[in-house]
Amino acid sequence: MIGIPGVRVLTGEDLDDDQGVARSQALGDVNVFARVRPEQKLQLVERLQAQGEIVAMTGDGVNDAPALKRSDVGVAMGERGSDVSREVADLVLLDDNFATIVQAVEEGRGIYENIQKFLRFLFSTNLSEVLLIAVGAVLAFSIDLRDATGALMLPLTAVQILWINLLTDGIPALALASDRTPGVMQQRPRPANSPLLDRPSLRFVVAVGSMNAALALGLLGVLPLLGYSLDATRAAAFHFMAVGQLFLVYPARHTWMRPLPNPFLHAAVIAGVGIQVAAASLPVTTGLLGNAAIPAELWGVVFGGALLAWGLAEANARFVWRQAARIEARSSGPPRNGPTNRMRLAAATLRSQRARRVGRHSRRAFAG
Repeated sequence: MIGIPGVRVLTGEDLDDDQGVARSQALGDVNVFARVRPEQKLQLVERLQAQGEIVAMTGDGVNDAPALKRSDVGVAMGERGSDVSREVADLVLLDDNFATIVQAVEEGRGIYENIQKFLRFLFSTNLSEVLLIAVGAVLAFSIDLRDATGALMLPLTAVQILWINLLTDGIPALALASDRTPGVMQQRPRPANSPLLDRPSLRFVVAVGSMNAALALGLLGVLPLLGYSLDATRAAAFHFMAVGQLFLVYPARHTWMRPLPNPFLHAAVIAGVGIQVAAASLPVTTGLLGNAAIPAELWGVVFGGALLAWGLAEANARFVWRQAARIEARSSGPPRNGPTNRMRLAAATLRSQRARRVGRHSRRAFAG
């Protein structure tokens, strides 16, 4: 009457008759369990979990508490639910509206996606720093390149590394938290043990981090040949790493799902670039950052290299996520917006409309 298609229905008495393998096999066929006791609800949750399923349980009464507690996600009603069910649940619907669960899932997926974006950004930029320092130190040692104090000439000083991390990790991270990706609900559910850094993300991190380090090493090799001092060359590499890493936040947030425009991110990148330019212009910060002033014409080199790194990272991101989309399409069968899913959506809509009509007729009959 309410529109639930009863393919196969079992009651609590039927569950008492089915034991062992028969009951486990019934979980694949039965879509309605009626008049079950609290311990039977708990058994159903445990058997589904034993088959590798992620189980969500909704309930509002005291008899639902054991199954709510044992399930992977327990959902309780906030208005008419008992105190016990609300205490043991993972999620409480304050409005008692099941549609709120969909909104909560979308919000959770958005948060997960933003965490992945920041990890791609953070790992790729930090990898570029590690490669730059490691390769630069080996090259400086091999040619015995030393500064005025006689110490080994490293590509970046410790203070410059801390400055880059402070500038590129703090401001963009806060801005990425406000990213909105409308396509998150089109994804298939992830396995519970899936890593935050999946294979496409790892390929992006390695490729972009190596590319950015190679461009910085190129600056360190080319600028001395053009007549610039070692201090000016190192300062130019420092500014390139800082500005270039700020620009890399854009390709890091792009996957096969395109996020909505984020004005906070634009403001964060502009503010970071402005802080970097000011740090190279003020005498106080210039001295603290290890003689970070550079000639005016080198700013063109810095921003040109940063834009080149941005373009190469965008091209790499498009390639990586196109490959991931092809693999996703092959593994998931028909497209998510294909005819099969449209028919399922239409059938679900018809069932919902039918349930509303039945409900209105029942209320009229009861009132009569």
